[in-house]
Amino acid sequence: MISANGVTLQYGKRILFENVNIMFTPGNCYGLIGANGSGKSTFLKILAGLLDPNAGSVAAGKKERISFLKQDQFAYDEYTVLTTVIMGHERLYNIIKEKDAIYAKPDFSDADGIRTAELEHEFADMSGWDAEPEAAKLLSDLGIPDAMHQVLMKQLEASEKVRVLLAQALFGNPDVLLLDEPTNHLDVETCMWLEDFLYEFKNTAIVVSHDRHFLDRVCTHIADIDYGKIQLFTGNFSFWSESSQLALRQKSEANKDIEARRKELQAFIARFSANASKARQATSRRKLLEKLTLEDIKPSSRKYPYVAFKFEKDSGNDLLEIEGLEKSVEGEVMFKGLNLRVDKGDKIAFLGPLDRVKTTLFQMLMGELPADKGTFKWGASTTRAYYPKENGKYFEVDLSLVDWLRQFSKETDENFIRGFLGRMLFSGEESLKKASVLSGGERVRCMLSRMMLVGANVLILDEPTNHLDLESITSLNKGLENFNGTVLFSSHDHQFVQTVANRIIELTPRGMIDRRDITLDDYLADPELKVQRAFLYAKS
Repeated sequence: MISANGVTLQYGKRILFENVNIMFTPGNCYGLIGANGSGKSTFLKILAGLLDPNAGSVAAGKKERISFLKQDQFAYDEYTVLTTVIMGHERLYNIIKEKDAIYAKPDFSDADGIRTAELEHEFADMSGWDAEPEAAKLLSDLGIPDAMHQVLMKQLEASEKVRVLLAQALFGNPDVLLLDEPTNHLDVETCMWLEDFLYEFKNTAIVVSHDRHFLDRVCTHIADIDYGKIQLFTGNFSFWSESSQLALRQKSEANKDIEARRKELQAFIARFSANASKARQATSRRKLLEKLTLEDIKPSSRKYPYVAFKFEKDSGNDLLEIEGLEKSVEGEVMFKGLNLRVDKGDKIAFLGPLDRVKTTLFQMLMGELPADKGTFKWGASTTRAYYPKENGKYFEVDLSLVDWLRQFSKETDENFIRGFLGRMLFSGEESLKKASVLSGGERVRCMLSRMMLVGANVLILDEPTNHLDLESITSLNKGLENFNGTVLFSSHDHQFVQTVANRIIELTPRGMIDRRDITLDDYLADPELKVQRAFLYAKS
């Protein structure tokens, strides 16, 4: 159990939290959500004791251990991988160090004997003899093979360090587990393993994530940061999202009688109660939801941008033909002998272990990089709009948002541009901000606005959900689902891929898998594809 009591945090005139009172109890997993900049990561640091609030306090149960997913990838560079994981249990690690130091002394005294007996007793109580096997299993489960367990952290790639730090946070069955974006840099299989881990976790877990599928799979509650307050809701993210919309709709229907509203709520709760997938949490969620009343469901003040893509002219059936395409970057092969045909209406999710492979392919298709070998040809009637993952160069200008967006619009009237920006949540004075000072999420919304104004029949998007808050991701998701053209995209957001893609292409180190008319979940569950993927990912 961990609670915040009267917590207030203020930077200058900006108040992030004010008099927050909230309790997180064992057996539950809480999804901490909020708009970009609302203070999700900051609140986790306050709970972890890494940041002091201006007022109020944090209390945990007596002798309860709090574990926090650390973000500093260089803090453990001089330690081995296995040791780094064990350091996640600070007291256990200190006992091991003190024991080793005493046993290494040349003049072992009676006092040393007494002290080591005390340490050995505490070590045994903490299941210290199982520490190395447990740490090794966590690492292996997270994709760090045995051969890497004794190497120094500084020898690992950034994505490997992230996995080790996640293993460190999970190690030793902490009483309170605080995870900030734990699925970053994880492949689909490892994400699924982490979901199962949190399903079975019997203590208190609080997670920050922009992955809606992950929040739906693991959370029993949602803690929503809004207007400096944190409000607790029963259920997972989808339940919170849909119930808040239901409450908003019911609130606006003043003439609807209470009994009709209650029946609508009961039907809604029944649908969600029957839709959980794991036994322990499904039972827990069902019991919690069944206790809800009409008064417990409150509308959210969160706003969703309007994302809708419409093409000016339709494309022909012959859309894109790729033959024998090859590309290496700085001596590393991105792909070799790539053959691919894209048809009208395809919505292709490109998967694979290396993000730079997909980025390179998109850059080539947009004419930003030359091919080493092979060709590709776009259909004559195609028009294309591109969202690059790295988009900073588009904002290195001394222009207001109105003037920045006007560059890409055939309609240049001030009212039209301001109206368009307003739908993307840049209203009033915000539309006059300088483009050069935008946050990451604001830049993405501007780039999506640019794409919408182009009116293309082919959209290419490279990790468009990065930097977006959950509301913007939801709006983009719906916009692409409703788009009648062709989409080529990459994303680590499970639900985004599951609901948008009608074709999966996985670019692996030893070849390509191409499947049409299949969802991501069916793709991952197919036993034949599991065998094929295992072969293609196996090291030569």
